[in-house]
Amino acid sequence: MIGGTGPTGRTLVASDLDRTLIYSTGALALSVPDERAPRLLCVEVHEARPLSYLTEAASRLLGELADTVRFVPTTTRTRKQYRRISLPVRQPRYAICANGGHLLLDGRTDHDWNAEMRRRLADGAAPLAEVRAHLAAVSDPRWLRKERVAEDLFAYLVVERELLPAGWVKELAAWAEPLGWTVSLQGRKVYAVPKPLSKSAALAEVVRRTGADRILAAGDSLLDVDLLLAADIGWTPGHGELADTGWTAPHVVRVPQVGVTAGEEILRRMVAHASA
Repeated sequence: MIGGTGPTGRTLVASDLDRTLIYSTGALALSVPDERAPRLLCVEVHEARPLSYLTEAASRLLGELADTVRFVPTTTRTRKQYRRISLPVRQPRYAICANGGHLLLDGRTDHDWNAEMRRRLADGAAPLAEVRAHLAAVSDPRWLRKERVAEDLFAYLVVERELLPAGWVKELAAWAEPLGWTVSLQGRKVYAVPKPLSKSAALAEVVRRTGADRILAAGDSLLDVDLLLAADIGWTPGHGELADTGWTAPHVVRVPQVGVTAGEEILRRMVAHASA
C-alpha cells in the first residue's frame, strides 16, 4: 500500500469520535492518582458547559496525523451535534455524520449523498415509523429517559442503563434483524439504525472521490464494525461494546488502555502507521 505524502496523500484515516477519540467526563476512566492525571483539552461545549475532552498529548498526535494523511471524522452524531466539536486541527475536507447518512464537504452538507442514502434506506430497511412504534411499545418509563430521532434517519433511546432488564437489548436486536435494522448499546444510549445506513458506505464514497488506497480506522461500538472491516488496519479501545462482546478481526488491534488514554494510544499507533 502507498503511504500518505501529506493531507491529500493516498492514506485516509476514518475514526469514530465519542469514546474512541473524545470522551465525556463520565467516560474518561482516569485510574491514576489525581496528581498524575493527564492534562485534558476540552473540545466540545454544550449549553455553556464543557462536555468532551481528549488529552493534550492526543491533541498533538491528532494534529500530526491530520498534517500527514487525510483525516475523516466518522460519527453517529447528527450534523448539529458534530458541529459542536472543535478538534485541534483545521477543518477536515470530509466528515461523515449520522452514521453515514450525511457527508460534509468543507463543513457543508452534500445533499446528493443524503438523497442517495435515503433511496438505499427505502429499498433495504423497514420504515423508521415502524421501528419507533415498536420502541415505544417495549420501553418502560421506569428506565426510559428520552426517545430521539436523528436526522429523520434513525432512532435512539436515552436510558438508565443499570435499570435495563437483562436481555432486553438482545431481544430488541433479534426483532430488528429481519427488518434490516441494527441495535447498538453505547453508554446510556440504545441505537436503532437501518443496516443500509453505514459508516462504510459513506467511507466508500470518500475513497472514490479522493483515490485513497490505504485506510486506517478506529471505533468502539457495533456501529463501527463495518468501518473497521473496510480498513487495512484498525484499532479499538479496551472498553466499549466491541470489547464487551469480544468482537475481533485479524487486522484489528484492541489497545489495552481504557477511557481517554485509549484515545491517545490509538492516535499514537495511527501516527506510527501513517508515517510508515
